[in-house]
Amino acid sequence: MKKVLLSVFVLAGMFFSIAAQAQTTPMKIGVFDLDLMVQNMPGYRAVDSLVQIYERDSLGAEYEIYQSEYKRLDSTYHADSLANKPKALLDYTFGQKQQMAFNLVYWQQIAQNKSDAKRGQLAQPMYERVVVAYKKILDAKKYTLILKPQAYEMGTQLDNIFLLVAKELNVPLPPELGGGQDQQQQGTVPNKPKTN
Repeated sequence: MKKVLLSVFVLAGMFFSIAAQAQTTPMKIGVFDLDLMVQNMPGYRAVDSLVQIYERDSLGAEYEIYQSEYKRLDSTYHADSLANKPKALLDYTFGQKQQMAFNLVYWQQIAQNKSDAKRGQLAQPMYERVVVAYKKILDAKKYTLILKPQAYEMGTQLDNIFLLVAKELNVPLPPELGGGQDQQQQGTVPNKPKTN
């Protein structure tokens, strides 16, 4: 029984020691969003333009192919049904027609996924640069918690990691992410950055 009580007291002491130490170590909280930072990089407009061209040319053409293929398969299925073609052939044509119908019904989601994948592919070098700078800042400043801009209440004073990463990358920031602040304000987030 004495061993159990001793163990309980030791564990309680360790818990209170850890809790007291946590209270004496100040929390460093910052604000950052990788996607927002990349979207404000100087070369991101070119990525946007290339994605718009991809959506218009490639995805638009793909949608038209799905439509014409659906119509062709529908006509083929009806003609083969009237001609009493084998069931296996009818089932195959019907399955292909169903696949085209699925692609047409879910086209918005399919196109969005393909567009996002293309955007990610084109912006990959920018993401890599931002991640390297972001990790360097985190290692140097030892932040306890990083919040996204939409995850905190306005008026809360937090470190603006956008400024630090932009400085590390030597790129300008728009005012909504803290760009153009005077030297006294740098490092804190006076207003919540706007998100897309």
